[in-house]
Amino acid sequence: MDAGSEQARGAKGPDELRREIERTRHELGDTVEELAGKMDVKARARARADEFKDRAGAMGVQMRSTAAHAGDVGKQHRTQLMAAAGALVMVAVGAVVLVQRRHH
Repeated sequence: MDAGSEQARGAKGPDELRREIERTRHELGDTVEELAGKMDVKARARARADEFKDRAGAMGVQMRSTAAHAGDVGKQHRTQLMAAAGALVMVAVGAVVLVQRRHH
């Protein structure tokens, strides 16, 4: 067998084997790091708690915004209701005055 036929069948040279070993070491290191992170229950719990805290903060901001908007809408309607009530009082006073004039 000559070197050309070994290369054709997939035989690897020492440099290529070293690169493959190095690449495998890096992949293994990444996998071990990932597994270690999954095994760190305290860190995962802290991350989850931080996530919930962030969500709660965002919900608080949204609720305050919604409440402020509802207050503004309430003020608008309150002004309209006050104006309508004022007009109704004026009509009632006018009706009372008309009734009293007719009685006299």
